Amino acid sequence: MRVNFVLSEVAAGLRRNLTMTVAMILTTGISLGLMGTGLLIANMISDMREIYYDKVQVSIYLTDDVTEEQRDSIAATLEGSPEVASYLYESKAEAYERFTQQFQEQPALIANTPEDALPESFRVELVNPERYEVIAEQFPVGQNGVEDVRDEGDFLDRLFSLLNGARNATIAVAVVQALAALLLISNTIQLAAFNRRNETNIMRLVGASRWYTQLPFILEAALAGLIGAGLAIGGLVLTKILFVDKTLAGPIKAGIIPPVDWSAIAAISPIIAAAGVGLAAIAAYVTLRLYVRL
Repeated sequence: MRVNFVLSEVAAGLRRNLTMTVAMILTTGISLGLMGTGLLIANMISDMREIYYDKVQVSIYLTDDVTEEQRDSIAATLEGSPEVASYLYESKAEAYERFTQQFQEQPALIANTPEDALPESFRVELVNPERYEVIAEQFPVGQNGVEDVRDEGDFLDRLFSLLNGARNATIAVAVVQALAALLLISNTIQLAAFNRRNETNIMRLVGASRWYTQLPFILEAALAGLIGAGLAIGGLVLTKILFVDKTLAGPIKAGIIPPVDWSAIAAISPIIAAAGVGLAAIAAYVTLRLYVRL
């Protein structure tokens, strides 16, 4: 009897404040969706770090007039350096062939690039990718046929800094939306409690506990939070199907960015659901204790 009564009160409360309930669900869904997006971006950044930092190389570009002796000297220095895990010499012809493979979908770019435009180079993999300065000191630019020394790690640091900024911005917007959702939940609960104050007072007079009179309001908020979480998870699923798997199919296939697996969405879905239910229920309980006398 008590369970049926509580559930009927929850259903009645949702119907009475339908407009505010819908607004609460949508606001909660948006904030949880942004939170889920931030978590997916964080996972993607972690996967990209594993993909790229394991392949970080230092490129030693040679001048056009480099001699055979200078080339052999560079190779010998790399061979004897304890900082070097491996290295690969790439001639002009090999560099151009790699260039045409990378940009095979842009024939105009290939046609406007002379075959001898790309310099020959040594591509060096370091034991510790953060020790780029050691190679730069061993091969000063302008000496021994060295034209330039570039560290791919610098580009990756800038790239991941940009991605981390996008992740932080998404989470920041999610926090703002969550605060808006909590305020909306608080106002909705206050209004619902005011509309049912006579029923609640009668229940208290006949001996109902405060927890028993508060429970329907808390369940209303928790249910709205759960529905909002469902909307957020559905939005992530649609984003994967319509955007990630289609728009980003090329970069994913090329290995430029990691795919977003269903397992990642499945892993964060319980977190989103728990956050939606938990935050809504806590907000309702705090509101009832602070602003409503039941």
